[in-house]
Amino acid sequence: QLQLVESGGGLVQPGGSLRLSCAASGFTLDRHAVGWFRQAPGKEREGVACITSWGDNTDYRDSVKGRFRISRDNAENTVHLQMYSLRPEDTAVYYCAANFGYHCSILRSTGYAYWGQGTQVTVSS
Repeated sequence: QLQLVESGGGLVQPGGSLRLSCAASGFTLDRHAVGWFRQAPGKEREGVACITSWGDNTDYRDSVKGRFRISRDNAENTVHLQMYSLRPEDTAVYYCAANFGYHCSILRSTGYAYWGQGTQVTVSS
């Protein structure tokens, strides 16, 4: 069974950090582009960051540039999203997604074939 499982979400104070992980089972991530998306209550899902299958290119939405970093660990079949300087507006359910091939995109969630179940990130004092 092909599956993505996110972990690492939780409650953090503004300015804090979290590290999300996306682990794949049933397939290897090293031939897949991976993206992180998020959805806050009452809002549409939006792309946060993505990384190519080779790990040589990344893309971020403007509001997280300089604060979030996406990376991949092919040995562990995992992609991470390190989040620093978190803000209340980062509060959302975060999803990882994967699609076979090199290119990644944060603009089109429909381009991803595999999705995780999501992990909640809450930034609040």
